[in-house]
Amino acid sequence: MFIALLAHTFVGTRETFSIRPVRTNEADSDNVAALERNWIQALCAFQLVTVDLSALSLLLFALGATEWIPARRQVTLAVSALLMLWGVAWLIQLIALRRPARDYLLLGQWLLCFVCAALLCWGTQSL
Repeated sequence: MFIALLAHTFVGTRETFSIRPVRTNEADSDNVAALERNWIQALCAFQLVTVDLSALSLLLFALGATEWIPARRQVTLAVSALLMLWGVAWLIQLIALRRPARDYLLLGQWLLCFVCAALLCWGTQSL
């Protein structure tokens, strides 16, 4: 999750800035203004995921390295369920957008979510 956080913060932010609409002339100003609003919304939503990844990374570290949270098993299962839902939502979007099979690998965040969810469930066996 920490590696995903770093990738999201540095690589993902740079990629999101690369799709910023550019005004070419004033005739397009209404269309570009709408595109800019959509881009800003995408950028802000992207940063919300960064906050989620940060919070999850810190929570998972606290669960694994400390005794700060008494209900560690329940919290771990809740985080696992959240990650599973993220993975399902990601897959549903790929399916709904009718992306080619190649995109399922190139946009494989769903797989990261499922693997992390499974590892957390497995880890609860020792809690």
